[in-house]
Order: sequence, then structure tokens, then C-alpha cells
Amino acid sequence: MLAAAAGGALSAPAAAVDETPPRGVPGLVDFPTHCLPPQEAGLPPADGPTTARITVDDPAPQVGDTVTVTYQVISTPAVAAPDPDRGPEGAGLPADAPAPTGRILLAGAQSGEVTVVGDRRGLREGPDGPSGPGAAPPALTMTGTFTVTAPGEITLAPGSYTLHTSSPVALDTVCTAAAAPVSVRLTATPLPTANLRSVFPASPAGAPGTRLKVTAAGFTPGATVTVAGRAGAAETADRAAATADGLGVALAELPLTDEATTAVVAYEGAAWSAGLGSGPAAFTVIGVAPPPSGTQKITATVEPGALGMTQAGEAITLGAVPYGDGGGAPGRIGTVTVKDARGGPAGWSLIGKVTDFTGPGGLRIPGGSLSWTPTCAAAEGSPSRCRAGSAGTVGPDGAVLASTPDGPLAGGTFTVDAAVTLQVPPYTPPGAYTAVLTLTLS
Repeated sequence: MLAAAAGGALSAPAAAVDETPPRGVPGLVDFPTHCLPPQEAGLPPADGPTTARITVDDPAPQVGDTVTVTYQVISTPAVAAPDPDRGPEGAGLPADAPAPTGRILLAGAQSGEVTVVGDRRGLREGPDGPSGPGAAPPALTMTGTFTVTAPGEITLAPGSYTLHTSSPVALDTVCTAAAAPVSVRLTATPLPTANLRSVFPASPAGAPGTRLKVTAAGFTPGATVTVAGRAGAAETADRAAATADGLGVALAELPLTDEATTAVVAYEGAAWSAGLGSGPAAFTVIGVAPPPSGTQKITATVEPGALGMTQAGEAITLGAVPYGDGGGAPGRIGTVTVKDARGGPAGWSLIGKVTDFTGPGGLRIPGGSLSWTPTCAAAEGSPSRCRAGSAGTVGPDGAVLASTPDGPLAGGTFTVDAAVTLQVPPYTPPGAYTAVLTLTLS
């Protein structure tokens, strides 16, 4: 889509470009547009509808993920005109014409603008060669990225776009969008937060009919905390409730009635969940009825363990970047081994955050310049499957390195790794730049 041909001017508005796009295409919208030609053209403004489409590479990102957006202008009231002194061959733009630019407007859970940029080919140059004199320009595609900063629904609507030419002088046609409708809606989910809730039975075993003292800690002050027996992924008939004090501690007495109980859990809300509940603590209900003559009752207990991680190495050294050129400094984090031996239904999340990089004289490279591409593998026999986090920016707000989902019986051993790249700006002063990468497992 064009501003002016090389040495030429703008003509009046033209018809839609190419074929009329099918209605019902996701992200396809029409909106009024006011296109202002450069003064050199000597023409009045061009008004008319723009047909455009916005698409995203991830409609359900997490906070911290980088989303790539594409803004395609399919038709526009702006149109190229040939230079009458040069003939039809003057209609094409030069190969080094500046790239077209545009804006996408964000609203809802996150507001702001996304700048998108197109390629630099002649805007009237189609796949089969230049268009004829006075023809409408072909569809224009511009791309950009933004980082998700808030959970919830985020809407994307097309904004203004600028069409350029640089020959023989710099000319811009600015097309302003008026009341453009929402083209795309995406739903962002929050990063997982650490769950520090825990439960502690006063003893590891008890007989039916007794009342087991249970301490639940790390809960919301004032919340009603349910303490319940569990057999595998299902709750048993044993249940009690207590109110958490100002420190988030609830003291309950759990009546023991169900010999199927093999663990005790605590949670806020109507049912146990990984976000509002504690992991299970092993417990055995010991029957009081004597075994028949000549028999012996044998009881074996599988005790749950803990969730923990170890990391190979203590430092990450990135590759060097030449002064002046800038570019990506590659590296790899120390391999992380996560072991989940809790034996309950809760999954886990491993989140990374990085500080700014500090160099000579206090110079800084923002932590948001560090990106990673995570990988994760589960050891053979692990009940849970491991999901690597999204490739993208790490930054001070954090990003998911790896996670496992909740399940009837979760756990296992997992190997987590990530390739990292620090984008160093050109002419960054020479020296060593150091940051701290913190990994949190919950």
C-alpha cells in the first residue's frame, strides 16, 4: 500500500485491493479511514473504508509471555499514481523504500499500543510484478510483538498506519483509523504463585473413634480451613473444619472413622485444589479388631517425601558480543533436576526471574533483554508429564521455566534446561555485565 510512486503523486481513492475477502474470517474488520497525502502530492485527503485483519500467534498466553501480532491491511483508500513524465514503468516503488508502519491498540486487562512494521519491498510490487498505473496497492502485512503484563481478557483493534516512499524525496501517507472495532480477543492467565500451605498430623497413625489433632499452616487469616482424610486422589469420610488465626494457622481435631484413610489434607474453599490446598501428609488408621486365630495383620506404609530441586553449577557465562555491533550473547542455564516425591495430586511450577545486568560504572542492560527457550523431560516411570515454559522474555517479572499439571497421583523426577540469549544494544561500553537469575519451585 502506497504513498507515492517514485517521483509521482497520489490519486483519488480506489476500489478494494485484490478480491473481496470472505466475511466471517476471524479477525477481519472494516473501519472508516482518513488518509492524508503528503503536501507534495497537491491532492485532497482520501476518505474511505479500510479492510484489515489482526492475528496473534498465541490466543491464551501467560503473564510474561511475548505475543507476536500481525496487522494485515487488505484494502485502503490510499492508492498509487504513476509519474506522468516517466510513464507506467514509474509506478513501482524503489526496492529500498522505508518499511510501512502501523499501530495496534490494546484494551481490557492491558492497555497500550503495539508498533508493527512491514517489509521494505516496493509497495506496489506484487508477486507477478508491478501493478498497472493507478492500480490499488496489494495487501500489506506488518508484524510486531508485545509482552503480556496482566491477566484477563485483552482486546486488539487496528489503529493508524503509515505508507512510505523515499524516492525522490521522503513522502508519507498517514491513514488514521476512526472507531475501529475489536479484531482479536485473547485471554491471559496469571503466573503460578508459590503455595506455602502445609498440614501436620500430631501422629502418623491412630485408631478408629479417636480424634486426631491436626495443625494447618500458611492459610489466609480468617479463612475456613477444611481438614480431611484422603485415600489416593479421593477424600474419605473423615472431615473437620477450623478457622485460621491471624498468622494463617488453623488447629483442628479430625474424627477417625474411615479405615481407608491413608493421608490427611487441608484446604480453603469447597474442595481441595493445588492453589488453595496443602499437599497430603501420610497417616494410617489402625483397626482395633483382633485378627482371626492363626493370622497376622501386616501393614506397610509408603511415606510421602518432599518437592525439591538441585542445579548443576553456580554461574552462567554468556558468549561475548563485539563492541559496536551489539546482538545476542548466547548461553545455557545449569541443568535443573526437580524431584517430586510428595505422592499427592498437586503439580508444580518452576519460575525464573532475572535482575538488570550491571556493568562498569553502574551501567545497566535491562533484565527484560534476557530471553530463554526452555526444555523439560520426565524420567522413565514418572507419573506426571513435564511441560516446558514458553520461549520468550524472562525479565524481572518472571516467566515459567517448566511445570507439571495436577493429577490423581502426581510426582516423578524431571530434567529442566534452557538456552538463554541476552540482547546487547550496539555500542554498549565494554566490560562484564552481571545479573542474578532466581528460580522458585512451588
